[in-house]
Amino acid sequence: MKRDVIRINEEKCTGCGDCIPRCPEGALQVIDGKARLISDLFCDGLGACIGTCPQGAIEVEQREAEPYDENKVMENIVKAGPNVIKAHLKHLNDHGQRELLNQAVNFLKEKNIEIPDYKEESPLPSSCPGSTMRYLSESKLKSSNQPQIFGAELRNWPVQLQLLNPNAPYLKNADLLIAADCAPFAYANFHQRFLKDKVLIIFCPKLDKTIDQYVDKLSEIFQMQDIKSISIVHMEVPCCSGIETIVKRALEKAAKNIIIKDYTISINGEII
Repeated sequence: MKRDVIRINEEKCTGCGDCIPRCPEGALQVIDGKARLISDLFCDGLGACIGTCPQGAIEVEQREAEPYDENKVMENIVKAGPNVIKAHLKHLNDHGQRELLNQAVNFLKEKNIEIPDYKEESPLPSSCPGSTMRYLSESKLKSSNQPQIFGAELRNWPVQLQLLNPNAPYLKNADLLIAADCAPFAYANFHQRFLKDKVLIIFCPKLDKTIDQYVDKLSEIFQMQDIKSISIVHMEVPCCSGIETIVKRALEKAAKNIIIKDYTISINGEII
């Protein structure tokens, strides 16, 4: 069957192991100095490990793979102890995987293993809430009964990195704002707080399949355009933090040392 499974670029992987704690399912191990996907059966394809890789060596691809097996996963999970059990249940709950969650809970009941309160904050940074379904309260979205109109601060087009020309004149000596696709929608005052007097570049570090090209293009911009400053705005979900890794890789490739101002936006639209 075809399904989403992670893929590890062995040339980029340094074997640092940062991805391992994000995978309570036990699909990843460091073997012979490289992170390895040890079995398709254990990988749920949700990509919780992506944003933790400092080299950008992990991505999700759709390919022929063995079906994910929750019971086999739980056999590994219980061996790792209660904290990993809790992290795994929270991972499934945060992604809305109700059927798999029920299978995991039933497995614990059959083995007479205590079921932890997985809806509380997990002690392991394992869940990836990037695809969690949630409804944001209207009270947080309305600041007054009257509509407020702000001036737009966008000064360049296009803004998507894949469409951007590194030779564009507006990039010369620019203050760059590099934002994840979702951030402008989550933060209501994005234009006034972040975008004013800056050149905007946007992309998605998880869903876009052109990460290597992004590194190359950003590197070319850094080399050619004498960029004055870089600000990054991304969401709090783990996979979104990959945007900083991509920018740092591009700076390293361009042999440039530019200080990065990094801003994280919560799902509720607040600066963390």
